[in-house]
Amino acid sequence: MDDADGGPGALATLAETRDRLPALAPEVVEAARAYAAASRAASTRLKYERAWDAFAAWCAAQGHDPLPAHPAVVAGYLAAEAARGMSPAWVQVQLAAFGWVHRRAGHQPPQRTERGAVIHEIMAGVRRAHGRPPARKAAADADVTRDVLHAIRGDALREVRDRALIAFGMASCLRRSELVALRVGDLRRVPEGFRVTVRRSKGDQEGRGAEIAVPEGRRLRPVHHLEAWLARAGVADGFVFRRVSNDGRRVTAEPMSDRAVARVVKDRCAAAGLDPARFAGHSLRAGFLTAAAQARATIFQMQQQSRHKSVQVLSGYVRSARLFEDHAGKDFL
Repeated sequence: MDDADGGPGALATLAETRDRLPALAPEVVEAARAYAAASRAASTRLKYERAWDAFAAWCAAQGHDPLPAHPAVVAGYLAAEAARGMSPAWVQVQLAAFGWVHRRAGHQPPQRTERGAVIHEIMAGVRRAHGRPPARKAAADADVTRDVLHAIRGDALREVRDRALIAFGMASCLRRSELVALRVGDLRRVPEGFRVTVRRSKGDQEGRGAEIAVPEGRRLRPVHHLEAWLARAGVADGFVFRRVSNDGRRVTAEPMSDRAVARVVKDRCAAAGLDPARFAGHSLRAGFLTAAAQARATIFQMQQQSRHKSVQVLSGYVRSARLFEDHAGKDFL
């Protein structure tokens, strides 16, 4: 990769269009290039770059031109990827990456060209032949979260942080990426609990922001656990959930990674006697929605906290929680 934020050398950058657009000053080109790079999240760009590098290497070995790529070449590559066990979701990401690279280079995406129908046929076949329901991790609902919190004993930095992470993570219904990006300035203490500003999220790539509420609570006490962590770690500004040094004696200025959140959830679930393979970082967010559905919260109330744009996902939590309660045959079976 030539640069981390603009894509690999194989990707035609805006800077390389100067021959076609000689009137643009270098600083204008660089500004446009930066905004073009910001049109995709950094994690998405890394996935696209990884997919493109693999495709370009395959084309070189096969004697094909990757840019612009012939639709039949793309179709053959995607079919080969599916045949070697790549999931339909990842094959779809690869196709999106190829389209992204082609657009950046000024070419029509291969799947949108006159001969692109072959790609759509291959993708339909991949989904039909290899599609399967997504593997769902268990939700850390109120009871699970309570048991996990009770199993975290001691007042060492890591224990205090992990209690706050799990209690506040579940109560806030934040995504892992949102949890680790949270800063002290995003928290506003009010008598009822915390007003939390979520500055950017998966569903808000433009950074309009949103505000959610985390109440004091009586069972899980998310506010108490978070304040205990901030006081114990001496965190007055900057990132809320931070890395703890390997010896457990020092809090760093660096935020936890989203993968670290998943490891904490798994490790703490294992310590509580639960199967860690059934849980992941998303279990906290799913746990709030599951508990809310069990408590007969409305979909609007759930959406207000989770900030889902579509209610389809939320209706799935409600249906699951009330599968027997609202069963069509409950009055005559």
